[in-house]
Amino acid sequence: MEVDMTKKHNILFICTGNSARSIMAEAIMNHLGPHRFAAYSAGSQPAGSVKEETLRCLTRHQLDTQGLRSKSWSEFATPDAPAMDFVITVCDTAAGEVCPVWPGQPVSAHWGVEDPSRASSDASDKDKAFRDAFIQLHRRISILLSLPLDKLDHLALKKELDQIGQS
Repeated sequence: MEVDMTKKHNILFICTGNSARSIMAEAIMNHLGPHRFAAYSAGSQPAGSVKEETLRCLTRHQLDTQGLRSKSWSEFATPDAPAMDFVITVCDTAAGEVCPVWPGQPVSAHWGVEDPSRASSDASDKDKAFRDAFIQLHRRISILLSLPLDKLDHLALKKELDQIGQS
């Protein structure tokens, strides 16, 4: 089964709190790939608000932050929610975070990113941690957007997404 590139694909980025990494990924994808993807983000245990450092980082990189909010992944499990073609978890399993599993048949992958909000309280350390997470997500999303999605079947695409997560 090949991915149909004649339609815009829905992609969901999931982490635990949906206040930093998955929010960044949503904003980056909607900025870099608006004609090919509609990006969303959610959390398994949403924090309820987006971290100020996340918004500052996105603004510094001239990405739109309007409408970004911390929300539960249950919003995307309702019958009227957009069907997801791709689901990518960005939680950091190396730090012992539990990554949620998404049901159904979307192409899924894990792109572990260290939680920048766990950086020391020193302002320069926090800024660096958020910048590093942004750069890592930007690079991975750019690689995803360079893939010939219409030429890859489901399994080949899953393999490519997994490799991106290892980079």
